[in-house]
This record gives sequence, C-alpha cells and structure tokens, in this order.
Amino acid sequence: MSIGPAGHVARSIVRPTYETSRNGSMRTFLCTDDGVSIDSVYDPAAVVYDGSRSLSRDLVFVMAHGFTGDVDRPHVRRVVTALTGYAPVVSFSFRGHGRSAGRTTVGDREVLDLAAAVAWARDLGHTRVVTVGFSMGGSVVLRHAALNAGSDAGVDAVVSVSSPARWYYRGTAPMRRLHWLVTRPEGRLVGRYGFHTRIHHRDWDPVPLSPAEAVPKIAPTPLLIVHGDSDGYFPVDHPRMLADAAGGAAELWLEPGMGHAEHAADDRLLARIGDWAASRAG
Repeated sequence: MSIGPAGHVARSIVRPTYETSRNGSMRTFLCTDDGVSIDSVYDPAAVVYDGSRSLSRDLVFVMAHGFTGDVDRPHVRRVVTALTGYAPVVSFSFRGHGRSAGRTTVGDREVLDLAAAVAWARDLGHTRVVTVGFSMGGSVVLRHAALNAGSDAGVDAVVSVSSPARWYYRGTAPMRRLHWLVTRPEGRLVGRYGFHTRIHHRDWDPVPLSPAEAVPKIAPTPLLIVHGDSDGYFPVDHPRMLADAAGGAAELWLEPGMGHAEHAADDRLLARIGDWAASRAG
C-alpha cells in the first residue's frame, strides 16, 4: 500500500494555530514527511506530585492507537487519561482515521505519522519520549524505533501492546474479517462508512519491515512487549516470536485473561506500563 519506502523521517510541520483548553491541552494538525495532515492532541500531566513520586517534566508519552481508532474515541481517551497520571501525552489519529487526512496503509506509511508526533513532542520541550502503541499502533512503534535507532529522531523507550509479529496473518476469524475489510472494495466501503476509516486500495510495495524483523534493531532502547493470553486477533505465538527476536533485550508481559489492545488494557495494566516507562526512559 505504499508509493515508496516509508523509512525517511523529517521534522514535523505544525499549523500556526492551536485549539487550546482550560486544562492546558492543545490540538493541532501536523504535516508528515509525505505531506499528510495528522490530527494531534497534547494533554499535560494530570498532577505534578501524587504524594509518592514526582512526575518528571521532561518525559512524554506518544500514544499510537489501533486500526479504526482515533484521538476522540472513548477507548483511546481512556488510555490517554491513564497515562497523564505519569507524564504528558501526545496522541494523534493515524492517516485515514478521524479528522486526519489521507488513507490508511494499515501499518506501512503510518510510521511517518508517528515520526511527526514524536518530533512535535520534542519541539514542545520534552527530552525523553516513550512511544506506546496498540495493535496496528504496536507494530508501528516497533518499526519507528528500529528505523530511527541511534538517531536524533529516535525514542527513549518503546511499549508495544497486542502487536502482530508477522504480516498477512489470517489464523483467526477476526483477522480474516480484517483482511476482507482491507483488501475488498466492498470491505473498504464498510471501513469508510461503518468504521469512519478510509483505507488505501494499493498493495504494499515494497513490503515494510515486519515487527519481528524490526525488534532486533531496537536495542539498546528499552522495549516492553505486552500481550493478552486471550487475544482473539493474535495468539501468544506472536508476542513470543517478538521476544525471541529481541534476543533477551525485551521484557515480555503475557497478561492472563486479557483480550486485544486498548479495549482490553485495564487501568491497572496502564498504571504498570506508566511505572515501567518512567523507570526505563533514562
């Protein structure tokens, strides 16, 4: 679904006007390296001190949602709210989702959307960036970290939740339905009008680096892989493949009874992720 390889990353370009709110949140549009306008939100930390720990002002989370999500969906906002208990959060709608322009390539050029959000977080003065991705977003944070390892565009820690390990997986009924949604004209119509997600019609060319191929390139950046043992989309061989690919450089949490992505990540798990990120991101 790519016109060209999505490996080159440039700094974000921000529209000159912001929507601001009383709690200090900001909303704007970022322009990706390939010219797509991305709806983005900055939420400040909820507290500066919670009685047990100080919140570092230089830390920020950049949250990447799953397929058919966007920054205004309740399950995405719930994750953002939980993470603001630890640090400010930049969230955004991937291309083809919500108010963002373009069409989704289901994980390929979305790496450029994440790159623009990470650059914006640094432009806002944050020196430590942790990317947290769910499902499709989980695969994107892995590729972004691998493509930018050791560069100024890189990040300080990565959390990938419910990510696939390999492309074109059709081993579960939900994934077979998703492939119909993406590859069939009638499926893309359902995506547009049923899920408010605009899907690109082109096949990947070239095929992007798979998550399992990306993981070995991330070290020494701290990496956390989180997956539910009741995930209906990707069974537990996916997170185990990712952990094996990391060669001991990643931490794996297999969560008992957890399903898939943001909907299944409860507040207790999000708090553990927040604690892990705050302690690992330098």
